[in-house]
Amino acid sequence: MRKEDMFGDYEVVVGLEIHIQLLTNSKAYSSDSTAFGALPNSNVSPVSLGHPGTLPNFNRKTLAYGIKLGLACGSKIREENQFARKNYFYADLPKGYQITQDSTPLCNGGEILIKDEHEAPKSIGITRIHMEEDSGKSIHDLDPYHTLIDLNRAGVPLLELVSEPDIRSPQEAYNYLTEVRKLVRYLDICDGNMEEGSMRCDANVSVRKKGSTELGERTETKNLNSIRNVYRAIEFEAKRQIELIETGGSVQMETRGFDAVKGITTSQRSKEMAHDYRYFPEPDLQRIFVKDEEIETVKHELPPLPNEVFEKLTKTFGLSDYDASVLTEDKEFALFFLELCEHTSNYKAAANWMNGAVKSYLNERAIHITELQIKPEQLAEIIAMVDAGSTSNTIANQKIFPALLEQPAISPKKLAEDNNWLQESDSDALTQFIDQALDKYPDKVEAYKAGNKNLMGLFMGEVMKSSKGKADPKLTSSLLKEKLEN
Repeated sequence: MRKEDMFGDYEVVVGLEIHIQLLTNSKAYSSDSTAFGALPNSNVSPVSLGHPGTLPNFNRKTLAYGIKLGLACGSKIREENQFARKNYFYADLPKGYQITQDSTPLCNGGEILIKDEHEAPKSIGITRIHMEEDSGKSIHDLDPYHTLIDLNRAGVPLLELVSEPDIRSPQEAYNYLTEVRKLVRYLDICDGNMEEGSMRCDANVSVRKKGSTELGERTETKNLNSIRNVYRAIEFEAKRQIELIETGGSVQMETRGFDAVKGITTSQRSKEMAHDYRYFPEPDLQRIFVKDEEIETVKHELPPLPNEVFEKLTKTFGLSDYDASVLTEDKEFALFFLELCEHTSNYKAAANWMNGAVKSYLNERAIHITELQIKPEQLAEIIAMVDAGSTSNTIANQKIFPALLEQPAISPKKLAEDNNWLQESDSDALTQFIDQALDKYPDKVEAYKAGNKNLMGLFMGEVMKSSKGKADPKLTSSLLKEKLEN
């Protein structure tokens, strides 16, 4: 089944709410640590536990990170920001309310650029980005009779990124989340590890007949904790709604959960009263005013953004979309490549080295590019040696690069010289190797002259073997052909 036929005569309409846990050292309104992996209920204090008489103190790093994300999305930054109390009871929300932003979100508008399922560019509109705090964590799978509560996460600062209902397929949702995760990692505001809860997603899903402009009734599937599960939940929920409508039923607005083992969504609660949160201004926090100078400061601190780097790699460096996508997956990897390109103009070779030998080495040892001992200019020196014909690509990959990883203080050229890995480009020396190869196979020489040109590979292999792989392939091929045909 083609992707566009997944839902038959229906079109799926999706809006995503992404909760982005910020990389601050302390919580949104207290000095409690935000370190992941601490003992349960150890990163808490009277403030985060909601004890009577305690007062919140705003962490301005949250504001700076919110401005950074807003600028990266092209959003409008609000000057006057007010906090609100969102009142509801959960066992993992000790205060009985969440400090958030209601009518004055920090950012409005903007977009995230993605590829749709046909690889065409598409813009997903941003409704708002607002600041809030996280709740604690309820744990249901460690005790068969009780729910356990860990309040370490309570009060951790979040940005909630709310999209417009512009997403039209599970694949677009997958691509959108992938881009958001890449963006927050480039901005160094979130590690994007969904399995640790650093990024969580709620999916608002509805369906309608193709060609219709009226939105159908939606459901909200909460707390999806992987990009793959977002895809699966949307696919199942859209099909469930279509089947319901086709059999004469109607979709009810409700909150649903996703069972990752069964691959289904299940009803959790009705949405009839879900929005009666009794928002009112937070009395213990003053309004926050964002000045133009603060926005300019953050703007100057922005790193190169993924889309900007991608465009440079494809438009300026002439790389394929695939190469550019792989190179921009990780910010430090992309920056290493950009620095490499300051030392070489052979951008395709540079991309091949990064996506090939370098990435393989990192993956084999489960290390990050920041732990790589060699410098971009050393890799550029290897590329230059291959381009100049002083060594072959095979020798560079199999000999020089591994040796450089073991001895990063020595230059690639010195390693090649010391180990006799420089390519043989002397015509007289190559002629001797060629003569030896032809003398070894006189019958094959006659067969070649009779028209069997495929034997060229045999002679080339023999020359390479005799020269221990040091013969210049291009020059060898030329001399060999000349010798055979004359």
